[in-house]
Amino acid sequence: MNSQNVGTSEQGASSAFYENLLVIRDFHALAEAKPYTPLPEDWFLGIADIEDSSRLIDAGKYKLVNTIGAAVISSQMNTFPERRFPFIFGGDGAAFAMPGKWQERSSASLDAVRKWARREFDIILRVAIVSVSEIRANKRDIVVARYGPNIHVDYAMFAGGGVSWAEREMKRGHYHVADTGNDEPPDLTGLSCRWTPIKATNGRILSVVAAPRAGADPKAIQDLMSELVSMTEGLARGGHPVTPETPRFRWPPEGLEYEARSRNSSIPLWRRKLTLYFETLIGHFFFKTGLKLGGFDPEHYMKTASANSDFRKFEDALLMTIDSDQKTREALTERLQKAQDQGLINFGISEQESALMTCIVPSVTSDDHIHFVDGASGGYTTAAYRIKKVRAQSS
Repeated sequence: MNSQNVGTSEQGASSAFYENLLVIRDFHALAEAKPYTPLPEDWFLGIADIEDSSRLIDAGKYKLVNTIGAAVISSQMNTFPERRFPFIFGGDGAAFAMPGKWQERSSASLDAVRKWARREFDIILRVAIVSVSEIRANKRDIVVARYGPNIHVDYAMFAGGGVSWAEREMKRGHYHVADTGNDEPPDLTGLSCRWTPIKATNGRILSVVAAPRAGADPKAIQDLMSELVSMTEGLARGGHPVTPETPRFRWPPEGLEYEARSRNSSIPLWRRKLTLYFETLIGHFFFKTGLKLGGFDPEHYMKTASANSDFRKFEDALLMTIDSDQKTREALTERLQKAQDQGLINFGISEQESALMTCIVPSVTSDDHIHFVDGASGGYTTAAYRIKKVRAQSS
């Protein structure tokens, strides 16, 4: 995928730029340049990445890594509840874009999540803000499409190389968010990590990252990305690892500690945990029995959770976490290796028994809850690390 042929934005610097974009329903179309629109020049990109996340994954802390990545998005959503903005979850981090006039509040939110991650979990979260004009001055672009898997939610897709470039520059120390001097905790209302790992039903869960190489032929990249997506469509559910039946709610939930630490820190941790034990026990009862309560229908919620899950996306690369059989896994690996040998891409695959789902749930009675999917034993972080190793060996 390449965005060099996309014309300049006609949307201007309107704060409603993203809300006014056409929602794309066909994921195949996102492999091409046509659905993407350049971000307005006076917008900025926010990025976050956990330092040394591979060490945490080696220690088995996959759920914690995903929780902190999702917390970045949750905090921004609660800071700007009145607006939709483009964001993307990357496993051990996240990226989003907003109008320049929101930068001060957005920076404060990033700083709050950074301090929360360090205070609660002793994890270093790198955060930065980079202007779109700065990205373009460095001969990269940042274009966005709005993909809606259904009518309830939509997810942003990024292309143009700008997100990847900004993340690399942040890791080199060239961009960062300054300490605001405020130690108020972030607002992480709705952040939820209660589901148990989702076992593969087709065979194995694959987390795949296919990143175009600089200078690769744009048409060849588009064709390859479309082909890779097509190769998964013969799988049950197109490789979607989350069905209305697969999410399991075990009590007490595995992520209860993390969720408790995301709540109001003015309340003692033991009280937050006790409250969550009670809340989740009630939830467990209704999911187990299928009984309805007021506007909450457990069966409907599970169907919506499956439909709202982001198991594939574009972020300057194709990312997929799929439930794959052996035949498809072998075919995908062979095709990816061939494309890498041809100089089109670098790729990484992480293979595991289960997928993880981390959620942002504004209300259990509405259908706009968001579910981020990653592999449960390394996922995108491990796949991306393997790309990094290939690059290092070839340099």
